[in-house]
Amino acid sequence: MLIKIDDLSGPEVAQILTEHLHDMYAVSPPESVHALDLNKLRQPNITFWSVWDGNQLAGCGAIKELKAGHAEIKSMRTAKAYRGKGVAVKLMEHILSVAAERNYQRLSLETGPQEFFTPARNLYERFGFEYCGPFGDYVEDPYSVFMTKSFVD
Repeated sequence: MLIKIDDLSGPEVAQILTEHLHDMYAVSPPESVHALDLNKLRQPNITFWSVWDGNQLAGCGAIKELKAGHAEIKSMRTAKAYRGKGVAVKLMEHILSVAAERNYQRLSLETGPQEFFTPARNLYERFGFEYCGPFGDYVEDPYSVFMTKSFVD
């Protein structure tokens, strides 16, 4: 599998992000959906990666730099045909490697408490993310769970 920085212009990426947003709105009220659309992902403080298996899009994910030393994981998604095949693990390893290269002290994320998000929370726990309170512009929300990983001892 190939992980590459993506310019968000391809139809495959647009499709997977549309599916992602559709699922987020299906399990959470609109005010509790924090997933970003294509336009909001096209910001200078966001790096977006796509994961390819040949010419098939297998997944995607992004880092949004919040401030010096602190970034947020956004738009983690595995294509349905690739779920359970290690795509998210490879992408998370890549994201953590980039975070280390960029000397981030902390990497955080927001996900949901619903059963739908159990695989995501399990993945993040596996990589050492711990539950925390809201960060950045987030506020307490019964439809949000916050996690963070520190890179300093």
